[in-house]
Amino acid sequence: MINVPLLKKICETPGAPGFEQPIRDLVVREVTPLVDELSIDNMGNVIALKKGKTRKKVMIAAHMDEIAFIVTHIDDDGFLRFHPLGGFDAKTLTSQRVIIHGKRDVIGVMGSKPVHLMRPEERTKAVPITDYFIDTGLSKKEAEQLIAVGDPVTRERELIEMGDCVNSKSLDNRVSVFILLETLRELQGQEPPCDIYAVFTVQEEVGIRGAISSAHLIDPDFGFGLDVTIAFDVPGAYAHEMVTRLGKGAAIKIMDASVISDYRMVNYLKTLADRHNIPWQPEILPAGGTDTAGVQRQGKKGAISGAISIPLRHIHQTIELAHKGDILHCIHLLKVALLNLDQFDWGFGRTRYEPPQQNDSKSSDDLYE
Repeated sequence: MINVPLLKKICETPGAPGFEQPIRDLVVREVTPLVDELSIDNMGNVIALKKGKTRKKVMIAAHMDEIAFIVTHIDDDGFLRFHPLGGFDAKTLTSQRVIIHGKRDVIGVMGSKPVHLMRPEERTKAVPITDYFIDTGLSKKEAEQLIAVGDPVTRERELIEMGDCVNSKSLDNRVSVFILLETLRELQGQEPPCDIYAVFTVQEEVGIRGAISSAHLIDPDFGFGLDVTIAFDVPGAYAHEMVTRLGKGAAIKIMDASVISDYRMVNYLKTLADRHNIPWQPEILPAGGTDTAGVQRQGKKGAISGAISIPLRHIHQTIELAHKGDILHCIHLLKVALLNLDQFDWGFGRTRYEPPQQNDSKSSDDLYE
């Protein structure tokens, strides 16, 4: 199955948007032995190149940053006010521990008005994020010795295993960082048909900013986004609301609010998944977007792009839940997709993937060993 200790380390390492240094350092250590060249651009994106048979370029984007906060004020009693970096489901913040990354790490707890003091009409409404504060247990003088306006704040949650699932903060999008690293590991000793640019991007949660600059730099021919998607397969949900289901395989993105995947790439991924017996499910996400949009549009000529998504419950909350089988299927699908790009006619007239006859007998196990 999957390397849970590595995934745990990746998820628990902090990296707020614009403050990705800790997770970037970890990624650099992990990816360096897996690729031919490594660079970090001016924004902080990690660009890892594995050379292929041709100079055609394929870019895979997995963002390193996590939804977080930034300190905006320390009041006279030492309580912190903050601004969110990324979209939070505010109702899940009450009484949650956070880490303020100041001169040293300081533990805090999210606070709001106690239910005993709420007016009747307040009890039926979600507390807006602007009403929360962070309690560090410190006086203003003590807090200011360690914390300054502009310091990032991340969630304090460890990764645990729950049945066939993993539960942690920041599975969005550290699970994709893990998948990209493990795919590169699977490709050791093989020469892909195209140059692979594995890009661990920054500031996705505040507007796909790292993907925009890195795609402009690389100018890829093909592009893959790696990110999570909604799995709303829970009590009370209607079938049309679920988007994806946990444990049903890799999700192949058809569209979200920021991108319509290239139909050729969608068909390519679907057919490869069927051929190699990789469970998959279609993804149409009515809101939200991923680095896929930047990869598709920001190169000089645009890129033939799509995305492999990981179903996730409790997305953008204090903890998130993913299925270990889905993670493994995403690794397998990305691997075969990178190895077969030269076996498809990417002209606009073709909509079906037809692999060479001599490969028809290969199973998915042949390629994963």
